[in-house]
Amino acid sequence: MEQQLRERLAKKDILLMTHIVLGYPSFDVNREVIEQMVANGVDCIEMQIPFSEPMADGPVILKANQDALANGTRVADCFSFAEEIIRQHNIPFLFMTYYNIIFKYGEEAFFKRAADIGMKGFIIPDLPPEMGETFLALADKYNIAPILIFAPTSTDNRMQELATHGRGFIYCVARRGVTGKKSEFGDDFAEYLERCRASTTLPLAVGFGIQSKEDIDALRGKADMAVIGSRTIKLVESEGAEAVGPFIAGLR
Repeated sequence: MEQQLRERLAKKDILLMTHIVLGYPSFDVNREVIEQMVANGVDCIEMQIPFSEPMADGPVILKANQDALANGTRVADCFSFAEEIIRQHNIPFLFMTYYNIIFKYGEEAFFKRAADIGMKGFIIPDLPPEMGETFLALADKYNIAPILIFAPTSTDNRMQELATHGRGFIYCVARRGVTGKKSEFGDDFAEYLERCRASTTLPLAVGFGIQSKEDIDALRGKADMAVIGSRTIKLVESEGAEAVGPFIAGLR
């Protein structure tokens, strides 16, 4: 996965990763949104398997998770949809979810199914590496990148420790708190990204509160990938899936 991203970085000054919640508002809308995203230059997409208690997510994504579950979305549906989408689009796809989903499914069965369909990575916010020994071993076995997370509260030593376990890229949380609220990119943030860069040779993705071209411009030269999540979900809710393509195109 890292190699795929670096090949794209050779042609762009910053990459875009987007986020969707599977089954919200429906798989048909997911399909249309992904088509719009890929056609307008998105480089990587994280597909969230909905969970009842998404602790890292703010109100927009929390509601999307709850509605997807209320609509009857199941893990098997997410795998089937992901298999279809990965066959159709030549960009890296990741699963984002919470560890209980993987635990209940069975760790190795989950990894094997994901590898079989071509999934490139997992983002699991509630699984620190100290508690993920078997998870990390299976990630290595099935060549699926475990995406580790840096936060502004992470010490330099903690970042270096996390980086030893990460693959693909490092997800740098832009601020304290949960997803959705707009982030600010002042001197403290620049210092934080410098610490992130000094702690790993992996590409850096920045997420949480990235909402506009101005936000992405502020990351150019500092990060390798910007992550858009809640903003596109709200856009679909207010204007429909067809609004996603022009929005994504405008971020460049």
